[in-house]
Amino acid sequence: MNLDLRTRHALVCGASQGIGQAIAIELAGMGADITLLARSQAGLEAVLAELPRPADGQRHGILCADMLATESLAAQAAQLHARHPVQILINNSGGPAPGPLHEASPAQLQAAFQQHLCAAQVLLQALLPGMREAGYGRIVNIISTSVKEPLPGLGVSNIVRAGTAAWAKTLAGELAADGITVNNVLPGYTQTGRLERLIEGRAESRGLSPQDVAQTMLKDVPAGRFGEPAEVAALAAFLCSPAAGYVNGTSIAADGGRVRSLN
Repeated sequence: MNLDLRTRHALVCGASQGIGQAIAIELAGMGADITLLARSQAGLEAVLAELPRPADGQRHGILCADMLATESLAAQAAQLHARHPVQILINNSGGPAPGPLHEASPAQLQAAFQQHLCAAQVLLQALLPGMREAGYGRIVNIISTSVKEPLPGLGVSNIVRAGTAAWAKTLAGELAADGITVNNVLPGYTQTGRLERLIEGRAESRGLSPQDVAQTMLKDVPAGRFGEPAEVAALAAFLCSPAAGYVNGTSIAADGGRVRSLN
């Protein structure tokens, strides 16, 4: 199986922690050059120091950027393309705040779409020339199982994740002839800071302990445990590899079997 990413350059968003960090480490281990993107300079530098360099001449770097500042993000992405064209884009950004959809303000919806869909579009347009020139492109969106089954209490997230899935499916048809694939990874309950905050929020609103909330959530997971970021990263890394060249336009869950739907 060809998993060799030497000579490829990956931009990994949300790479200062959690799933983004795990994906960056996995891709670097497969030989890719990595540019880490997040808002936290200190967090990025800490992850940069962890990246493996098994291939000669690997070049890793950081890009401190805000996904909500789309004009600035576009300029930074264009500069990155000019100095080191990107063939792999990992779209990964923190989820919107929890809450029922009927209580969400238009401003909350607008911010979510700007942070996720608009930022992804900006990065796509800046980096697409590098993918086309290489005849190789991999775009992987880290979204949510909510695109198959909307999650209670995550109204805004459900909407924007579904929009991202439709964005990916559309692009998969448009770009496939250029050797570019577009796929989605759907993490289930994964041991990240977001999961901890979600559990704490539910515990507070329901007058329960975090442990009780966690146990209730695990009853829906056939595997009987929460996932690890590295397990999600392994799936994303495969989709970035040459071996996955015929996998396109898909949404694949890494959720321990929690989603019960057939598609």
